[in-house]
Amino acid sequence: MSVMHALKRLRGGESGGDLDEREACDAMGAMLDGGVSDLELGAILALLEDKPVALPELLGYSTALSPRCSRLRTPVGMARPVVFACYHGVRDHPHLLPLVALTLQRLRVPVLVHGVFESGHGTAAAHIFRNLGVLPSASLALAQMLLDDGEIAFVPTAALAPGLATLMALRGRLGFDGLARSLARLLTPFGHDALHVVTPDAVLGRKLLREFLAESGCPALLLEGAEGEAFADTRRRPLIEYVGAEGDCRVLFEAESVALRQSATLPAASDAHGTAAWIRRAVSGEIPLPLSLVNQLACCLYGAGRADDMNQAKAIVAVATGSLAAA
Repeated sequence: MSVMHALKRLRGGESGGDLDEREACDAMGAMLDGGVSDLELGAILALLEDKPVALPELLGYSTALSPRCSRLRTPVGMARPVVFACYHGVRDHPHLLPLVALTLQRLRVPVLVHGVFESGHGTAAAHIFRNLGVLPSASLALAQMLLDDGEIAFVPTAALAPGLATLMALRGRLGFDGLARSLARLLTPFGHDALHVVTPDAVLGRKLLREFLAESGCPALLLEGAEGEAFADTRRRPLIEYVGAEGDCRVLFEAESVALRQSATLPAASDAHGTAAWIRRAVSGEIPLPLSLVNQLACCLYGAGRADDMNQAKAIVAVATGSLAAA
């Protein structure tokens, strides 16, 4: 399918403006491979940014991304890796995803984080990881070595999926990159042999993501993240669902609309240095972890196969963190 044909479809001349799965795969593949002229690329991205994503389109985009995403190997003798994507940054919360990652590491769960260094939307996770001594992996070989050694690996998007990183870099020229950043959260560097923590956003809503995950066979936790990042809001427990490889969907924690009783005094400032200092104290056991993160950790242990069921996962986290996971 030519890009010009895709442009005609997206303008609504055919099939109501949606691409079918094959068309979406072909169009995204051409964009990722740099096989589209600047004029056509700007036009098709503008049209895609301006329309809701349909399920066949998302499945097609994912099919195009899969062979263009570098592969890593699951560490031998360890739990299923947990994959976090960091593409938004936070303004109104301290960025506590590094705390979740470090705690999982202590619980002997491999952790891969991929993302960008600058989010444009507040504090980026990469800055906090750097303050905690977790530096970006300069190569996939280094990332693999870290994972095999039980360390957290932070891989820049440019190393994991260069074509997608190029699309995101067009923000400076085009003024938008929402679709590319949203798709980056669906990268599968371990194939389906990992647990992906996925959060809805303005581009990919919860219903669409649930349907996509069930169709794709990619095991995942689906939760409302704090400002789009893949950690639970410390003020209110979000709905956390597990979507299995067979497409089954199970609610692990119901959402709570009332504010949670805070078990910990959160960082006074949300800057990278202050947040990292607070995380060090939490990891060392000086201060308790927020209950919503304790819940998320239990879900990660269950989804990663580190626990046989949620009761065992809650017990492991409770012992390791000195907290009581909510029932």
